[in-house]
Amino acid sequence: MVRKFKKLKYRFILVICSVLTVSFGLILTYMVELQNDLIIGQAKHQARMLHRQLLLTRQWISDHQGLFVVKTDNIRENPYLHAPNIKTDSGITLVKRNPAMVTRELSDYASQEGYGWFRVTSLKPVNPANEPDGFERDSLELFNQAPVDEHIQIESSGGLKTLRYVAPLFVKDSCMSCHLEHGYKVGDIRGALSISIPIEWADTVIRKNVGKILVLGILSVIIVTAVVYVLFNALVTGRLSRLEEAMDSYPANANPTLMLPGGEDEIGMLSSRFSALCERLEHSGKRLDQAHEQAFYNEKMAALGQITAGIAHEINNPLGGLLNCVKNMQDDPHDMDMQDRYLPLLSKGLHQIESIMRQLLNFGRNDPLQLRKIEVDSDIRECIALLEYRMKNIDVVLDLNIDQSYCMDAEAFKQIIVNIGLNAVQAMPDGGQLRVASRRLGDMIEISFTDTGTGIAADIKDRIFDPFFTTKDIGQGTGLGLAVTYSLIQKMGGDISVESRPGEGAVFTLNLPGSKICDSSPRK
Repeated sequence: MVRKFKKLKYRFILVICSVLTVSFGLILTYMVELQNDLIIGQAKHQARMLHRQLLLTRQWISDHQGLFVVKTDNIRENPYLHAPNIKTDSGITLVKRNPAMVTRELSDYASQEGYGWFRVTSLKPVNPANEPDGFERDSLELFNQAPVDEHIQIESSGGLKTLRYVAPLFVKDSCMSCHLEHGYKVGDIRGALSISIPIEWADTVIRKNVGKILVLGILSVIIVTAVVYVLFNALVTGRLSRLEEAMDSYPANANPTLMLPGGEDEIGMLSSRFSALCERLEHSGKRLDQAHEQAFYNEKMAALGQITAGIAHEINNPLGGLLNCVKNMQDDPHDMDMQDRYLPLLSKGLHQIESIMRQLLNFGRNDPLQLRKIEVDSDIRECIALLEYRMKNIDVVLDLNIDQSYCMDAEAFKQIIVNIGLNAVQAMPDGGQLRVASRRLGDMIEISFTDTGTGIAADIKDRIFDPFFTTKDIGQGTGLGLAVTYSLIQKMGGDISVESRPGEGAVFTLNLPGSKICDSSPRK
């Protein structure tokens, strides 16, 4: 049982750990997806913000007809403009910057700082450097086919993850000064603004967060497992073990309730029910003992009744003769010859009646079991003699070979002999032979009863010693004779066996301990 409780404990903890592991796995997966969505969302928001700022910058430059900066070795003219520079009255050369070129130069600055890069692209670029790549071309074609405000895609190349953002650029009035010659009208899609934002840092952040969550999850599983283990031991396994010990110690421990776990939960209720069961068993045991003693006494009295009814004529016959002798002596008190002849007959008859009554009284006593020395063969003969009134057409063969006295319970022994003998006689209603044999086998005394009666069927052979089991007609038997016999033999430390086949009679063999030294203490 303790091993079963351990298995239950380990299974319970395994289930808890599995549930926690699956739960943390699902939470971890959800957190990774959530972080990824948040980072992608942040990158998208950043791309839209940058797109808006670039549009405002381009709008400002367009509204002011370009931006002029002082020409230096690093700042050169835009070869794709009709008037790429102007000179001031002081002789300083100013280089014109249109929105596309400003966008490209700002992209160089942003790229150097690691913020990303952006550029203007078109399906009909003036500057070959603005030729679209595959994603940008797909986006431009999409913009021309449907009114789409933006096109976003996540790309991975060389271990780097990049968010690609493309939005259409529409021709405005301020753009016509440069693009009128290209055939555009206000509202046409001139091209697109392409923004690329590196987000490989997101994977690093996600891995770091996942590592932290994983460590916290493992620690949580360990802590929860430890807490569950302690609580399960305290609240379940330990209390069930105490209940098990109380159950195992009953009935040796007369008061197992001292070992039972308390509480008002299910285990406490189970302990309470077990305690109530023990009380009912104690009460039932006492009643069963009383019923057993009463059954033993009733069976003895039933057997005594059958014997008494049968041997009444054994008393009436000598009693009638005695009364006749007394009457004749009263009629002629002076006839001394008659007195000499009748007085021995009177004495013999009275002694015969006395012997019969003494046997009946000894058989009917209900004293506690007592060990004392008895003449085994003599008591067997006495019990068989009590059954002679039932032995019509039955030959009795006595093969008794115990000529010594042994310590035994006399009344229980007589009850056993009478019950088995009476059972054998009843199995031979049409007559037969009953052979009773006794012998000494080591420290045991063996007594066998062999009859030529009807025998015992195989399907009921194992039930003949059950209380109230009988194959006799109503009023012919109580079904307690062999049951009481079996109980008495067990009390005396012996055993009984049966061999029988239907129609071939039966052999009852009993073995009883044969000691020559008696214990003075009574056995109950």
